[in-house]
Amino acid sequence: MEKRIGVISILINDKTYVATLNKILSDYSEIIHGRMGLPMRDKGIHIIALIVEGTTDQLGALTGKIGNLRGVRVKSLLNN
Repeated sequence: MEKRIGVISILINDKTYVATLNKILSDYSEIIHGRMGLPMRDKGIHIIALIVEGTTDQLGALTGKIGNLRGVRVKSLLNN
């Protein structure tokens, strides 16, 4: 399969699942080229932006697992 490059944004409203989220990101570290985190403690949210390169199946599996976490929202933008 052809690899795609893109950005995945993650918004965390509930810190309960941060350890689980970090485990998922670690499991998919081979497709993550960059990670930037921005804690907005005064607003009660945390934002993570990932630069990724992987197959559609890999990227879908990653975003699917993240999207199943309570209090966590995920969106992706991929090249054609």
